[in-house]
Amino acid sequence: MTGDRFRLGVNYWPSETAMGWLGAYDGGIVRRDFARVAAAGMDTVRIFVRWEDVQPHAAALDRGAITSIIDAADAATTAGVELVVTLFTGHMSGANWIPAWATGGNDGDARFRVVSGGVVRSGPPTLRNWYGDDDIVDAHVRLAGGVASALAGHPAVWAWDLGNESSNCTVPPNRGAAARWLEGVTATIRAHDPGRAITIGLHMEDLEEDRIIGPAEAATWCDFVCMHGYPAYADWVGSPMDLELVPFLAELTTWLAGGAPVLFEELGQSTVPVGQVPSHLQVTEGDAATYTGGTLDRLRAAGAIGALLWCYADYAAELHGQPPFDVATHERTFGLWRADGTPKPAVAEITARRGEPRLPVPATDAWLDLTPDEFLADRKAQLVRLYERYREGRR
Repeated sequence: MTGDRFRLGVNYWPSETAMGWLGAYDGGIVRRDFARVAAAGMDTVRIFVRWEDVQPHAAALDRGAITSIIDAADAATTAGVELVVTLFTGHMSGANWIPAWATGGNDGDARFRVVSGGVVRSGPPTLRNWYGDDDIVDAHVRLAGGVASALAGHPAVWAWDLGNESSNCTVPPNRGAAARWLEGVTATIRAHDPGRAITIGLHMEDLEEDRIIGPAEAATWCDFVCMHGYPAYADWVGSPMDLELVPFLAELTTWLAGGAPVLFEELGQSTVPVGQVPSHLQVTEGDAATYTGGTLDRLRAAGAIGALLWCYADYAAELHGQPPFDVATHERTFGLWRADGTPKPAVAEITARRGEPRLPVPATDAWLDLTPDEFLADRKAQLVRLYERYREGRR
């Protein structure tokens, strides 16, 4: 990885349209938002290619959606921010957004509703496997090639991301299928857009369980590895304000990836409106600011190459009755900015840290007292045990 600054950025959906941004694309809103992000001191924005918007049919890409993605990249250039472009989305905010033609299989995570064409599908997930179904693999390669060729050489694109927590949709049937998928998609992107960095959006559950594609597999085919993590979603962490979880996950991911660079691609806090009482999944805006500043400092000390906050803004009230916000109500207010465009206190914590240099990954600490293979043989138990050792070493 080149560059010596600690990247600061944000995951982006517009407040007004959320996951429907490409279908209702508004370049003026995107330019307003990117300018706001840049003015706050952030240099990186992660955008999402919702699968069904760009590939409404397996053999066809939507040229209008691709044109909108190109315009968003142009807007990023104007604002002076760089993009992580996330393909095959996929899992997002507690729902799985899947083209209707990619359903009808025997896979899928029963915890998450499947949404196709804006409609929640009834019954079990019944997704076709992304890695074992040859037609789905071919469609992914087609999508990757089409979008990468459209943005080839664009100055705003920093990296390609091969999906957002995709193990919440389907899991490869075996390691061979995972390797073939990773090889095929990364080779396609590199053929169309050579020299661009590639990563994949892993999350904490990819460490807790064997989801087949983890840090080691990602590092084999990608230029850097990503991790997502939130204390509120970890049943083995005592407090949603725990400041040590995210840097621990970053260091553990680097170790499992054989020393590969790690971007912490998602972290943050959902906040309650001023005057309301927090729940386990939400904190006050003041506490979110404390968490943001403290976690960013610890992540930089852990040797991460950067951090992208979840997420850009709270969502407009008009969207609250739609998936995923009708059920996952805490997702409505995960933003750094409120829906009216005013910043929450966490924005000032990010601004205060703009331009800070990256730090080296710390020398292996005593808390790592086993081999990666020993960890992988008993993931969850070792994760909990190692976290206690990590915390003890910082007291």
